[in-house]
Amino acid sequence: MVQYVSEDPAVGDILDLLSDEYARDILAATSVKPMSAKQLADQCEMSQPTVYRRVEWLQEYGLIEEQTQIETGGNDYSVFAATLSEFSLALADGDFETEIERTEPPAFPGQDEQDTADRFTKMWENL
Repeated sequence: MVQYVSEDPAVGDILDLLSDEYARDILAATSVKPMSAKQLADQCEMSQPTVYRRVEWLQEYGLIEEQTQIETGGNDYSVFAATLSEFSLALADGDFETEIERTEPPAFPGQDEQDTADRFTKMWENL
């Protein structure tokens, strides 16, 4: 599902956020697959506190979402998935206008599969 947002935060706030190298690295990594804070810290070469600060900032603007990764044995943990798919900035009649396009990741693995067997397989693989 794609969601277009016309009433976006102030241009400066979004540009500040997207100008941050750590925030961009987190968005890029989580656009491929949901990742835990530890995975993000390792992949993006930053500390976990830095990851958590940037994730909080990204969540504030709805550009990333937190999901729960269910593990057998009860050791569930949080993973983060980017919801930002496109950002545009336009200058028209003396005003800057921004548009953010967000996608909503599937609620569970295999949700988008049409075949029941494929859906079950995807769900099973992600347990």
